Amino acid sequence: MVFGTFDIFHLGHRNFLNQAKKRGDYLIVVIARDQTVEKVKQHKTRNSENDRLKIVKNSGLVDKAILGNLKNKYQVIKKYQPDIICLGYDQKYFIDNLVEKLRQYNLSETKIIRLKPFNKDVYKTSLLNGLSPNTVFDDKPY
Repeated sequence: MVFGTFDIFHLGHRNFLNQAKKRGDYLIVVIARDQTVEKVKQHKTRNSENDRLKIVKNSGLVDKAILGNLKNKYQVIKKYQPDIICLGYDQKYFIDNLVEKLRQYNLSETKIIRLKPFNKDVYKTSLLNGLSPNTVFDDKPY
């Protein structure tokens, strides 16, 4: 299981999902809700949550992509009970209480793995955010 905004889907996201996929046999991606992104990152996304969900689903890299829960960010962990949770190299939101939540849900055996960056000075959404909406990555417009 992985979590993310995936606002401008780029090669770094593809690498992240490929790394996560290699850690297990079924990859669930939880897409951050627009309201959540706005609250924690203090800015709106370029693409709506439904568009971001569709892009991740259509990437061919995931088994299941879903929107996060607005009321309880950890509810999806309780529901799907992942064996592994992969975090991005720079992921910082909702991880402070992650180990405690896993204990509460009787998932103490769930592994938490922080994945490696992929060209973090090039493929990082905050760096790419100034690009036009028609920017092309990996020969596909996102």
